[in-house]
Amino acid sequence: MAEVTYKSASRIYPGSEIPAVNALDLEITDGELLVLVGPSGSGKSTALRMLAGLEFVDEGSILINGKDVTLTPPQDRDIAMVFQNYALYPGMTVAENMGFALKQQKVPKEERRRQVEEAARILDLTEYLDRKPKNLSGGQRQRVAMGRAIVRSPQVFLMDEPLSNLDAKLRVQTRTELADLQARLGVTTVYVTHDQVEAMTMGHRVAVLKDGILQQADRPRTLYSEPKNRFVAGFIGSPAMNLFDIDRVDGQLRLGSMTVPLSASTDAALESTSGTSFGFGVRPEHMTLTTEGGLPGEVIVVEELGSEAFIHVKFEHRGSDETIVVRTDGETAIDRGDFVNVTISGPTHVFAESGERIG
Repeated sequence: MAEVTYKSASRIYPGSEIPAVNALDLEITDGELLVLVGPSGSGKSTALRMLAGLEFVDEGSILINGKDVTLTPPQDRDIAMVFQNYALYPGMTVAENMGFALKQQKVPKEERRRQVEEAARILDLTEYLDRKPKNLSGGQRQRVAMGRAIVRSPQVFLMDEPLSNLDAKLRVQTRTELADLQARLGVTTVYVTHDQVEAMTMGHRVAVLKDGILQQADRPRTLYSEPKNRFVAGFIGSPAMNLFDIDRVDGQLRLGSMTVPLSASTDAALESTSGTSFGFGVRPEHMTLTTEGGLPGEVIVVEELGSEAFIHVKFEHRGSDETIVVRTDGETAIDRGDFVNVTISGPTHVFAESGERIG
C-alpha cells in the first residue's frame, strides 16, 4: 500500500525548451485508482514513466509513501508496470511469464508456484497456465500481464494504455474486470489512457493533462458537471459538450437568435466581469427539440444508437453556420433535412476569454 506524490515534477526532453510535463503537483492516496487522461502529447505517459523511474525528473520530486524516489532506480521503487504491448516472453508458458520476476528474485520454486496459482485464480487464468502466449486471445494476454504484476505484490501498479490493443467489445469487458480487480486488491494504481470514456468509468479520480500541464484532478462526476476550464469541458463527455464563442449584448448572452438562460450565480459572476466575449457550453442531454421558440435550425445528421439518438442541428451564429448536438430518446421520427427548434433544458457553462469557467 502506498501514497504517491508529484511535487512540481517536470520533464524536459533534450533539444526541447517546452516541458513534456510541467511542474506537476498531484497527490494519489493509498488504494486509489487515479487515471491520467489527455490527448496525444499531453504528457500523461511521460508522467507515468517518471514515477516508474524510466524518465528523469529534471525539476521537482516524486515521493512514494513519503520517501523521495526521484533518484531511486526503477527496480528499487517497488512498483509493477503493465505495458500497452503486454511484453510477454513468447517462449515461456503463462505460469513462467507470471513467475519470471519472482524467479529473478530467487523466490523458492514452491512459493513461486503458489503465488502464480493464486494470481491465476484471481484472474481466471488457471486453465491456461501451461499455454504459450501465442495460444491466448488478446484479453487473456492482458490478464497474464496483469498477473505478472500481481504476483510481485508491489506498492503501486502503473498501467500505460493496457487496453488499447483490444477490440471495442473486449475493451469494455476488460476495463470492468480491471476496475473490479483493483478494488479487490486495494493497490494504489496510476492508469494512463487517451480514452476519456475509459477514464470516467474506471477512475476514482481523473487527472486531465494538456501540453504537460495539469488542468484538473477530480472525481469523474465533478469533472463532468463542474469543469474547471473550457478544455476540460470539451474533453470530458461523449459526445462532447457543445461549445461556442458568444457575445454579451445589452447585458445578455446570445447564441444565434436565442437569449441564453443563466443561473443566478452565473449571472452575478458575469455582472462583475468587464469582458464582452465569452465561451458558452451546454451538454447534448441538456437540450430539447421543440416545434417553436428557442433556436431554429436544420437537421443535418441523425445518429441513432438504439437507446438514444444524437441530432445534429445547423444554425446561424455570428453570421456563419454552426452545429449543435441534441440528445434524444432512441426512437425518433426526426430525419435529415427537418427544421426544428432547440431549447436549453439543463445546466449551462460560461467561460472567460482565458478559458476559465465563470459559472
